[in-house]
Formats: sequence, C-alpha cells, structure tokens
Amino acid sequence: MTMDINIQNKVAQWLNGNYDAETVAAIKKMEAEHPDELTEAFYRNLEFGTGGLRGVMGVGTNRMNKYTVGMATQGFANYLKQSFEGEIKVALAHDSRNNSRFFAETAANVFAANGIKVYLFESLRPTPELSFTIRHLQCQGGVVCTASHNPREYNGYKAYWNDGAQLVPPHDKNVIREVEKITSPDEVKWTGGEANITIIGKDVDEAYLQELQTLSINPEICKQQHDLKIVYTPIHGTGITMVPEILKRYGFTNVNIVEEQATPDGNFPTVVYPNPEEAEAMSLGLKKAQELDADILLGTDPDADRVGIAVKDLHGKWILVNGNQTAALLFNYIIEGRKEKGLAQPGDFVCKTVVTSDLIDVFAAQNNVTCYNVLTGFKWIADLIRRKEPAEKFICGGEESYGTMIGDRIRDKDAVSAVAMICEMAAVARSKGKTLFEQLISIYIKYGYYLESLISITKKGMRGAEEIAEMMRGYRENPPAAINGSPVVMLYDYQLQQIKDIKTGEIKPIDLPKSNVLQFVLADGSKISARPSGTEPKIKFYFSVNTTLQSVDDYDKVTAELEAKINGIISDMQLK
Repeated sequence: MTMDINIQNKVAQWLNGNYDAETVAAIKKMEAEHPDELTEAFYRNLEFGTGGLRGVMGVGTNRMNKYTVGMATQGFANYLKQSFEGEIKVALAHDSRNNSRFFAETAANVFAANGIKVYLFESLRPTPELSFTIRHLQCQGGVVCTASHNPREYNGYKAYWNDGAQLVPPHDKNVIREVEKITSPDEVKWTGGEANITIIGKDVDEAYLQELQTLSINPEICKQQHDLKIVYTPIHGTGITMVPEILKRYGFTNVNIVEEQATPDGNFPTVVYPNPEEAEAMSLGLKKAQELDADILLGTDPDADRVGIAVKDLHGKWILVNGNQTAALLFNYIIEGRKEKGLAQPGDFVCKTVVTSDLIDVFAAQNNVTCYNVLTGFKWIADLIRRKEPAEKFICGGEESYGTMIGDRIRDKDAVSAVAMICEMAAVARSKGKTLFEQLISIYIKYGYYLESLISITKKGMRGAEEIAEMMRGYRENPPAAINGSPVVMLYDYQLQQIKDIKTGEIKPIDLPKSNVLQFVLADGSKISARPSGTEPKIKFYFSVNTTLQSVDDYDKVTAELEAKINGIISDMQLK
C-alpha cells in the first residue's frame, strides 16, 4: 500500500532518531507485517487536549508511549516554570492500567530533571486522591496516568493545576501551546534530577481518609446500621486501595468484595469495558448481591472517580440506578441532611452540569440552596468553587455520567467519598424502614418525577465528524417548531452563549464559556440536549421529561408514560 509522504517522514524520524532499540524494532515489524497499523500509529500526533492525553498504547506519534508522555511532560514543565517563581512541586499518581506505573515514573523523571520537586505515590491510587494531594502538599500541578473507564488498550495522562482541578482557561490552552513546541525527544530532559523525587504513600492516604470522614452527616446512624449488607467491586481498579478502608471507618462491618474483580489488573479480565455505567461490568457484582440478598451494590471504575450502584426496586428486582438518579439521591440527602442537622449555612451552594437532571435545581431551590449549572466536566465545577470562595460555600457537585464531588477539599469527581456517602444514605433510609429505591420515589412524590435517558450516535469514517457538524448546523439554522407534538419554547445555544425565547424572540445571554451544545425546552417541560464529542465522531442526545407523582402505587404506571414520551421524542427526531 502507498503511505502518505508525511507519515513516511514521521516513520523515518523515529527509525533514525534518538529512540530506543525496542521501539525501532517494533516499527520495523509493523512496516513488514502490518503497514495499516503503522499508518494508524503515525498518521497524526496524539493530541494533548484540554484534559491531557488519551489514546491506544504502542509505538508512534499517535500512541501513548514513553516519548509522547515525556514530550507532553516537558511542555507542561516548561509552562509551570513560566507560571511560578521559587520551588515548584508536582504530585503524580497512576491507576491499574498496563504501563501506568511506567508512564508515571517517566513523567516523574522528566519533571525532576527540570528541577521540579516530585511527589510520586508508591503504587496505584485513586484519581481523587491525587487531586487532594496537590492541595494537601501545596503543589503547583499534578498528573495522574489513567484512561478512566476506556477499554484495556488505552491509557492516558490527566494534567492538574495548583487548586487540584484539571486545567481551565487560560492554562489549558497555554499548556497545549507549550506541549506542541516539543517536537523531538531530544528536547526532553529525561534524567538527572532523581534526587528531586520523593515517594509518598500511607501518610497522604491517612490525611485523605481523615478528610473523607469529615463529610459524614449522620455517623451515629452508620454505626447503628453497621450491618448494612454492602457488595462492592473495584472492577480491577484503584478503588480497592481506599474504598474498603473508608467504609470501615464509617462504621460498616458487612462489606462483601467481589473477589473475581478485587485484584488490580490492567487487562480487566472479567469485563469488556471497565465502566460501572455498563450492566456487563456490574454483572458479577449483581450476581453476588443477589446471592447475599444485599442492601446495595456499588462499583467503581479503574481510577475510582465514578461510581455505579444497584438496588432492589419495588418488586424486589435488582436494577442499576442511573447517574441522574444517583446524583438526585445524594444531593437531596446532603442538602436535607445538613438542614436537619443544623449544618446548613446561608452561603451554601451546589453545582451540576447543564445536562444533569433539573430535579436537583427544584429541590435545591425549595431548600433555599443555590444550584449553579456549568458545562460538562468537573473542572468547571472546580472553577466555579474557586470563583465563589470564600463568600459562598460549596457542598456538593455532580454530573449525570456517574460522578460526584462532595465538599471543597477535593476538586475532581471522587468515587471513594461517593461510595461512603451513598452507603451512609442507605443506612439512614434503612433506619427509617426504607430502601434507597423507596427513598428515590419519596423524592419524586415531594418534588416531581424527572426521568432522563441518553443515546449516543457514532458517525464512522472520514465523513463522521462532518456529518455531526452538519447535524448541529441544521438544528441551529432550522430548529424544530415542535418535538413529539409539544412546541419548542426555548432554545439554549451554548456556542452562541444565548437563550432564545421562541415565541417572543427575546434573547438572553448565557454566562458560561462557549461550548457546542444545544438544548430545546418544550412547552410540556421536556428538555432535549445535543452535545457532540470533542475527540471522536460521536454525538450524545440527553432527554429529560417530568410530571407529578401522587403516590408509590402510581410509580409503575407513570414511569411507563414517561418512558413512552422519551421514545416518542426519539422517534420524532429520527434518532433511531
């Protein structure tokens, strides 16, 4: 096959440049046996986006390897040195993925060779602990090597700033610019600063765990309900290092680990995707929960920043609770629990993303707690906290994709604290003779029944991204007058940063950064959000419908009606 000249030049640079013998041999093997793989490995440079790197592991410019990690770290180090005077410190952590330790040590050596003091965890740790550590050790930045819940062939590199949050403007674009300046491994300082590396572990673990213990609202009830039957799976990830211990410290004594998934393993041998959003990843946990007749099942992803849960419904059937439902339960518990305990303050606020359930806005308002909405990504929640403190006090944040952030000490989503607080919430419900599912229905009866759903459409091939752009352009230029028989009354365009009242034509500004997101609000209260991915030819559609729920007895009937409404919207928009 004929290879593009630019790809040929990149391959030649790697074959003739200052790359190790193993890398050169791998390139030659691909050249001889798998030229299509060689093209894929070199057709572009792995992009250092606003969150860092993420990609398939292997040799080449479009892969996660020693050289792409080293060059990214050199660019980040250069920016840190431009931004701060005096001693600069960074914290580094990694998850259970293959090569994560190697990538973390590679980054540590590059930072150290640049005169930066490095705190490197002795072994795998949850991503949220890295966020905590940056603030705890007063670092200027940090990195965690993880690809979150991606398939096993992936790895990644998340960059953090001195507040323990992922990069936001102007630092995100500035770091990208510095990374792009590094075009050869010869520009990387690989060795020579080993004395600048300090290995950390148990002392920081203890500080992190103590911080999570302060989040508890009803510690006495946890101890009363200590035998709550909990099943937990770390899905071969970092959660095993912290979750069992925090549950023990909260007072729970009946924690049952899914042993088949307890050992950290980057091959994730028992699952296709190590993602607690997927029923398949939770299937072993569900089996154990059923066998034990447990009260709750919880699963965390490989870097322990997302948590999925399962409970029994009204008919005793085990069901997976979606991210919106989990967020609604947790936000409600924290808001109402703080109020009942006399912990609530006038400046308290919560924060969620614009595609997360509006039920949270409703009960926050009724409890006199401000609820802010931000763009998707916990870096925007962290950015809001930074802008609001100290005048206002953040108590909880979250998004529909199974992430929550409780308290303001950790500035990224944290499944370790979420597991502890969800179990506390279940214990409190149990003390009142309720299951978590019954508690969720109580929230619906009190504040309104909001049902959400999500579909993701992938457009493959070279035209994929163009097709999605055309789809969004069509919605902007010719928005539907009605969807599923209900008129569109408001159009939120986060790219144009405006809200348009369709009936009056009045336009109001949206005070958020630009983002390619559209939302249609219908006369019946339904909301449809369209959000393309920034990294792949994929577009997500979020659906939210709502109504009143009078009693538990009406739940099944009303649920069927809301599900039919969502299906009607999907059909009318021709999304299936």
